[in-house]
Amino acid sequence: MAVEDAAPPVLVSAVGGYLDHLTVERGLAANTLTSYRRDLRRYLEFLADRGVASLGEVGADDVAEFLRRLREGDDDHPPLGLNSAGRAVVAVRGLHRFAQREGITSGDPASEVRPPAPPRRLPKAMSLDAVESLLDAVGSADDPRAMRDRALLELLYGTGARISEAIGLDVDDVGRLGGAADSADTTDGVDTDVTVVRFRGKGGKERLVPVGRFARTAIDAYLVRARPVLAASGRGVPALFLNARGGRLTRQGAWAVLRAAADRAGLSEVSPHTLRHSFATHLLDGGADVRVVQELLGHASVTTTQVYTLVTVDRLREVYAASHPRANAVR
Repeated sequence: MAVEDAAPPVLVSAVGGYLDHLTVERGLAANTLTSYRRDLRRYLEFLADRGVASLGEVGADDVAEFLRRLREGDDDHPPLGLNSAGRAVVAVRGLHRFAQREGITSGDPASEVRPPAPPRRLPKAMSLDAVESLLDAVGSADDPRAMRDRALLELLYGTGARISEAIGLDVDDVGRLGGAADSADTTDGVDTDVTVVRFRGKGGKERLVPVGRFARTAIDAYLVRARPVLAASGRGVPALFLNARGGRLTRQGAWAVLRAAADRAGLSEVSPHTLRHSFATHLLDGGADVRVVQELLGHASVTTTQVYTLVTVDRLREVYAASHPRANAVR
């Protein structure tokens, strides 16, 4: 192993043993080993500069300082990005864990030093105009597959469903609450005949989600006029969404539906999850409570849902900056 000659032999031996362990017992790829070797060479240089002669002398403050040096750089090294610095910290943590396990040290000073967290990537949400363009680009309303595609996309956006949940629906998972299927009951102008779908989410957890008027209209049209045509060539499967052979629409088939509509609408980077993000963001923009959105999305924790509140705050900031005469004072 090529390391700095100035590094104490005990440190060089410990790192060599760790790299041999990664090579023989863990079978790490050659490129990964090369990166770890480079990261640990730099770590040995750092420890030698601090007068550390063995891994047993390393403290948590040494490891934390090494991470800081990685991010800020020094006279001999440029600053590292989050991914590169994170990989180096992972290598160092692995070295100290190995040393403790092998009895070289009695403790692990790196256990509390975490790799730098990457910046949180906010979900991308489509504008309402883009959503409408996507839905309008499905195709001829008289074609059975076009009617299916419209119902599928309306459902994805109208309920925030995961694509696996949507294609997993059976016809019996779509029902009505508050009235019969052909009821026109209203209370003070509000339709009380609510369509709901039963989704089976992660871990087999079920949830009921109401379906808005546009999605309900598209699903009703598909069930009455299109699904019987598609089912005629199949084997009587109970799936809500059928392919051209009468079988259950696959995940790949649903992706193809979305891609084709996005291409026709001139939209890029649109995925089923984009529609899910848009559903949540538009609800919060409209004043929905985050815990209600959590239930609709089927998130186990509200913390997962709260990322969408960051999207809406950013949007509010943009609107304020563009509209208020003293917006430049905002920090």
